[in-house]
Amino acid sequence: MKNLTILLAQTSNIIEIVALLQDDELGETRETANIVRYTQALKAIIAAENNEFYLAFIDHEIVGCFQLTIIPSLSRGASTRAQIESVRVKSNFRGQGVGREMMNWAIEYSADIGCNLVQLTTDKTRDKAHNFYLELGFEPSHIGMKLHI
Repeated sequence: MKNLTILLAQTSNIIEIVALLQDDELGETRETANIVRYTQALKAIIAAENNEFYLAFIDHEIVGCFQLTIIPSLSRGASTRAQIESVRVKSNFRGQGVGREMMNWAIEYSADIGCNLVQLTTDKTRDKAHNFYLELGFEPSHIGMKLHI
């Protein structure tokens, strides 16, 4: 994809990040307008070791985002895994390859830093996302569970 650049998010991007997170049928019901809380969370991500939030730009416009967390592990032969979360593509850029480029970048970066497994979760109602990740080579190998506390 021409002119797609992936850069680390800055707190100055928080309004656009929240807009991306709200820009779908699930996000509009789950996300809030509490910019202070999102800013605190992004600061914590930026400060944390092995945890980063990335933005995809086309010609200086933010068109996508994702969080990448590197997790050292004892299982699978003490492998290191990359966890991808908060994947979003701006609605008017969907279907144009932005998500594919973001995920290919994240997978390649993860391999380059020594990860040998990339994992993610996706809401069970997101059929299009499931098909997208299957096309990228991901396998639905586990059942994800969450406990809201």
